[in-house]
Amino acid sequence: MLHVAVVGSGPSGVYSAQGLVRRNGPPDVRVDVLDRLPCPYGLVRYGVAPDHEKIKSLQNSLRGVLEDKRVRFLGGVRIGPGGIPVSRLRELYHAVVYCVGAATDRRLGVPGEDLPGSWSATEFVSWYSAHPDAAVEGFVRDVRSAVVIGVGNVAVDVTRILARGAPELSRTDIPEAALAALAAGAVTDISMVGRRGPSQARFTTKELRELGTLPDADVVVDSAELALDPDYLDPSGLPAAQRRNVEVLRGWADATPLGRPRRIRPRFFLRPVELLADGGRVAAVRFERTVPDGSGGVTGTGRYEEIEAQLVLRSVGYRGVPLDGLPFDPLLGTVPNLAGRVLRDGAVVPGEYVAGWIKRGPTGVIGTNRPCAKETVTSLLEDAPALARRKVAEDPLEALRAAGVRPVEWAGWQAIERAEAELGARLGRGVVKLPDWDALWAAARTAST
Repeated sequence: MLHVAVVGSGPSGVYSAQGLVRRNGPPDVRVDVLDRLPCPYGLVRYGVAPDHEKIKSLQNSLRGVLEDKRVRFLGGVRIGPGGIPVSRLRELYHAVVYCVGAATDRRLGVPGEDLPGSWSATEFVSWYSAHPDAAVEGFVRDVRSAVVIGVGNVAVDVTRILARGAPELSRTDIPEAALAALAAGAVTDISMVGRRGPSQARFTTKELRELGTLPDADVVVDSAELALDPDYLDPSGLPAAQRRNVEVLRGWADATPLGRPRRIRPRFFLRPVELLADGGRVAAVRFERTVPDGSGGVTGTGRYEEIEAQLVLRSVGYRGVPLDGLPFDPLLGTVPNLAGRVLRDGAVVPGEYVAGWIKRGPTGVIGTNRPCAKETVTSLLEDAPALARRKVAEDPLEALRAAGVRPVEWAGWQAIERAEAELGARLGRGVVKLPDWDALWAAARTAST
């Protein structure tokens, strides 16, 4: 019997558990999936926009893995400072797979970035996704104009949520406080700004097209700005995905706005240089106009433009953070590894593994985690004969309980699901997420009463 701990219950963690238990041949494997939160699914629950029901339905396939009799979900378990040390996990399990993602955002590195009203996109996503760590409520209060810095899918998500009407969002699982705030908000202009051109934007065409389907928003595009990109004028040499993006943007540039109450403005070749304040909070963003440098990058022109903004959301990428007890590469924001095997001082450490963003960096889509996890699981199973000879706890869960840890098991998570369904019914909506730690813990505890 091989006991494996998987730290993190997002897609990379669940795919790792799946690869370990759903296969033919020895050894017999039992997997405990540990998570800091009392809820499983990671960014599928707390990162996918509430109006993307099809993507969120991936939870159903992840559920099938976590309900396997050879897998245990143990939520509310902190690893590292204030919780279970990494060294203790290695004493309890034959192997540990860390799937802890990339928990922080990249910064702009410009003056004014920390002004009130300037937030990372992740903080905004956590708010409208009811992440229990979300502590801010006043994102859209007194906001007329918003600037989203970045042109990836997360930037498109937050732009779309700002521009959606309350009737559409009320059909989702968005928490009641966020729904009420967005419904009462007065945001009319949302600029989504990239420092490079439309042919280099990282959003997918499907996500981009959704902006044009919003009933209360016009998408306003300046064809002259798009034409700064040589590949916009002749997209024939672009890969198919970028060519489709250019075609969508060209269609909007050629269209006449319909006079809807909100305007979404995709902007390009603008590099943020400063966030400007008025009355102690952000009031505008100052950008420098850029142009292509002929090598795939851009260079500044010395010409500047200011865009009004009472809300700035920075969406310029994620970054991994160190986990106490594991090696960490501060330049890459990842744990050094060889095919998923953790490297300490350049040498493989048997029994320690990584998968997902903490392994490869914040790249790819949800499905990219499947082959990433498969590679790590293959490495672990190759090491299994040596790992199985280590003496570990007969039942790691009992050892955790003896140390005072009280995990939220699968029944506790099911109790949270019931509580969210009951909350939605009381509000006349569908399922509505519980908004904070206290509510989640209270619901989970009903499983044992």
